[in-house]
Amino acid sequence: MQAFAGVLNRYLIVLGCCAMLLARAGPAYAQAALNLSSPAFTPGGAIPKQYSCEGEDYSPALTWTDVPQSAKTLALIVDDPDAPRGTFVHWVVYNLPASVRHLDENVAKEPTIAGGGNQGRNGFRRFGYGGPCPPPGPTHHYHFRLYALDSSLNMGPGATAAQVQAAIQGHVLATAELVGIYKR
Repeated sequence: MQAFAGVLNRYLIVLGCCAMLLARAGPAYAQAALNLSSPAFTPGGAIPKQYSCEGEDYSPALTWTDVPQSAKTLALIVDDPDAPRGTFVHWVVYNLPASVRHLDENVAKEPTIAGGGNQGRNGFRRFGYGGPCPPPGPTHHYHFRLYALDSSLNMGPGATAAQVQAAIQGHVLATAELVGIYKR
């Protein structure tokens, strides 16, 4: 029993030291929270038809606040984890200047975004936004994830979500998520 108490004491000391080091490291090692919203739908609310394949297939307007001052660029990935064959990617944006605080409705489906930034290829194998288009059945959840990064990504237009997710590892300063739902 004494041996166990000794090991436990050493463990608690190491744990306390780690906590002190993290506290001293400050925000550089802790992810801050961004705030992401859309005038098109409320968090957890239904995405209107005009932003789907049943409507105009426009990208919804998005706005965000609380970007860390040290951020260099932003990345956005929109996906549907409820898709029948696994997560389906609807939009990939990266190298968006950190000074940008919104994306207008109906961003052009081009390799680059006016004002800066690249668009990747979505699950439809096209540039830009491809709206909700689930098969008839249960409700699907669409995750809009925004990342504030400490660097730009060394990749031109056309990257996949997987490539962007791999490239941002170790560079994320803050994240935000907005979820909308859609059902046909």
